Amino acid sequence: MGALYMGNKPLLHVDQRVSVVVEQLLRLLHHCGAPPTDVDLLHGPGTTMGDVLKGAEPRSTLFTGSQRVAERLAVELHGKVFLEDAGFDWKILGPDVRDLDYVAWQCDQDAYACTGQKCSAQSILFAHSNWVIAGLLDRITDLATSRKLSDLTVGPVLSWTTKSILDHTKRLLQIPGAKLLFGGKPLSGHSIPEVYGAVEPTAVFIPLEQALLPEHFGVVTTEVFGPFQVVTEWQDGQLPQVLDACERMSHHLTAAVVSNDINFVQHVLGNTVNGTTYVGIRARTTGG
Repeated sequence: MGALYMGNKPLLHVDQRVSVVVEQLLRLLHHCGAPPTDVDLLHGPGTTMGDVLKGAEPRSTLFTGSQRVAERLAVELHGKVFLEDAGFDWKILGPDVRDLDYVAWQCDQDAYACTGQKCSAQSILFAHSNWVIAGLLDRITDLATSRKLSDLTVGPVLSWTTKSILDHTKRLLQIPGAKLLFGGKPLSGHSIPEVYGAVEPTAVFIPLEQALLPEHFGVVTTEVFGPFQVVTEWQDGQLPQVLDACERMSHHLTAAVVSNDINFVQHVLGNTVNGTTYVGIRARTTGG
């Protein structure tokens, strides 16, 4: 849209599995008055788009997607590309508990609105034990388990299959101390093709000490582009371990520090690197 606003004609390509979605977006724009000649849509595999880019030598390319393709494009286009890489997005709940219902609602929205298919969706929740004692996880459970396909509060996952999401869940549950908070089951009563995913909103709890172990950290911080998150609990004295986990993540896109304690907030911000970071008791990772 930014390219259009500036008078340019974009050539648009998305993963072939989701071309049907972006085609409907373009038809919506046409319905609202956009000239049909203002945007070209290329449907097909990524290799086809790669060949077009190499032949066209575009002055400007914007890419959102996997790290592997991003690194390849940076080389092939000699750096003439704007990249928005993947993101495993974290949220830290500080020791000061307040606005419990709102924070629970925001956690549910961050992780599961738009079926979790947002680049800045909440991937992992570091909840201080004060929030757990106050019942935050129970309230998130109530909100997440009320989502259903019939009212589209949960829907198809476009880039992960049902099997791949459930297999990832099983791998996480093999970590000592891990437990399924909710979800972990396929949706029922639908006709969603198998190439897409159809799972209940899911959260897996992983003990902080286990999550930090090198043999577990990779799977714990694997981004699932769907209704899925990892939850862990930290206590007083364990903030260094939480910050270590945040800094060991390879993709720093969006984060939230949920606290009104200015000293706590400054300490976290001063010891982490991120893209967009929201701060305050109503902090979020996404507006979706």
